[in-house]
Amino acid sequence: MELKRLKHLVALADERNFARAAERVHLSQSALSRSIQAAESELDVRLFDRGTTEVTPTPAGLFVVERARKLLFDSRCLERDIDLYRQKQIGDLAFGAGPFPAATLFPALMSALRRRFPGVRIRMEVNNWNYLAQHCRNEELDFFVADTSDLPLSEDLQVQMLTRQEGGFYVRRDHPLLKKKNFSPQDLSAYGIASVRLPQKIRLQLARLLGVDAGSGFPLALECDDVPTLKRTVLGSDTILAIIDAAVIAEVKAGDLQQVHLPDVAPLYSEVGIVSLLGRTHSPVAEYVILGLQELAKKLAVDLQAGSHVR
Repeated sequence: MELKRLKHLVALADERNFARAAERVHLSQSALSRSIQAAESELDVRLFDRGTTEVTPTPAGLFVVERARKLLFDSRCLERDIDLYRQKQIGDLAFGAGPFPAATLFPALMSALRRRFPGVRIRMEVNNWNYLAQHCRNEELDFFVADTSDLPLSEDLQVQMLTRQEGGFYVRRDHPLLKKKNFSPQDLSAYGIASVRLPQKIRLQLARLLGVDAGSGFPLALECDDVPTLKRTVLGSDTILAIIDAAVIAEVKAGDLQQVHLPDVAPLYSEVGIVSLLGRTHSPVAEYVILGLQELAKKLAVDLQAGSHVR
């Protein structure tokens, strides 16, 4: 069966309407109907039930459409790999980054990437893992790097663990909390805590730590996936910042931010992984980025352990 006809099957299964599916594949409704009928005749099985309001795949249709998606995906990968080979790595690279990796790993890598591959057009999406996973599945991103704690096990995504980034609570240098000799974890919540969209595991850990009865996790006073905005907010108010240590190295060294130490509290950390579609072949440029991220993650961990991050 031709790939074009497989696209027609997938479009109709997704849209569940001949008119919408026909528009999606740039055919007339009658032409799409003939293509579906030809596929059913070729396979000698009914693939869709034509209802009055909606078209639904039959069990046989679901079976065929699932395999059609895989064949179409492999075909797109082949076209992409041939294109990269023909263009000698000249083309596009699109990847995603969670807020913390975007603030700690990518800044040092982007200049090197531009020097090494000046002809490559780069697009970097910074967002939470849920958004990035959806766009990766839609093949809008080659891969993404983010906290994978909440990423459910999936048959279509592969995860390569990159690093564990530990974090804590930070306040501005003249924060009222620093004037207290003794304070409890509950004292922190009175000032409001700011952070990125945190994994559910960490939200629940914060709720227990700070004595908040929140079934879905700790309610943040400010949730923002832009780390520079979070830092500016905390530097200009009494808000407390929950963040990985590596993201505030410069501010701590300058004395603008100070870590609030809580005794007998297990460290908070972010499990950062590299996520891509299962079976996706990375381009040479993507491989360069992934290798660079691995090297930077190791160097950053060594620097923090060596005391470059003043606590």
